[in-house]
Amino acid sequence: MKKCIVAFLFVCGPLVLSAQSLTALWKTDTLLRVPESVLADAKNKLLYVSCIDGKSGEKDGKGYIAKVSTDGKIITNEWVSGLDAPKGMALHKNNLYVADITRVVTIDIQASKIISSVEIDGAQFLNDVTVDDNGNVYISDSATGKIHKLANGKTEVFFESKDFKRINGLLALKDGLRVADAGNGVFYNLTWDKTLGKITDIAQGADGIVLTGNSEFIVSCWGGEIYFVAGGNVTKLLDTKEQKVNSADVDYDSKSKTLYVPTFFANSIAAYTFNR
Repeated sequence: MKKCIVAFLFVCGPLVLSAQSLTALWKTDTLLRVPESVLADAKNKLLYVSCIDGKSGEKDGKGYIAKVSTDGKIITNEWVSGLDAPKGMALHKNNLYVADITRVVTIDIQASKIISSVEIDGAQFLNDVTVDDNGNVYISDSATGKIHKLANGKTEVFFESKDFKRINGLLALKDGLRVADAGNGVFYNLTWDKTLGKITDIAQGADGIVLTGNSEFIVSCWGGEIYFVAGGNVTKLLDTKEQKVNSADVDYDSKSKTLYVPTFFANSIAAYTFNR
């Protein structure tokens, strides 16, 4: 008999029941070495996983990208190697963009090789990556509070704010960027005309952001928590802190309603069905 997890909705007052929950599907073997981010490639029916295999801020050449099937089988553990501490990823056409400490690496997914590496001036800890419909790439720097933009091989500071404490997750949508701040636990909306607004408080360590519906999101927190966000309402879907299992930069397949979670120090990817 399948077990369902009942989640609770926090509305700055009494708790009320919420229908959203996660049901465990599968977990990969523990061969992925410090997986920080997972990205679903719906067209090719596989997952890309960025593996740090070392320290998060160390340029040691140990990092790599793995390929995993959508049923949890590791296809190629070191599909593309030669990175340092790869984290967030974004896919546009045949290019996979990867944040790698102070540079953005572009991988041609058909050729399975790095085709460019762009250093960003002043960058210290590049973390997440997202891409808009025009192919412009946005990268968060957790150490400096800046969001950089990469377009046509050139970079610029797109936005920075003193409100940011340690920004991490980014998601490009039609109306602007969504930003998750690991330092203060705030979920922000940043419009394309660069107006910053707070959506809601989530939790410390806010990390990956995925869209699940109209103005509805799942946001992961690195320490082992995953939340559903609808407007100002926040539902906790998962908490694995006591098991010491992290939940880093997640991704979501809306067709199969599957959430993919990198477990960082647990060296695996876990998959869950998102129940509405």
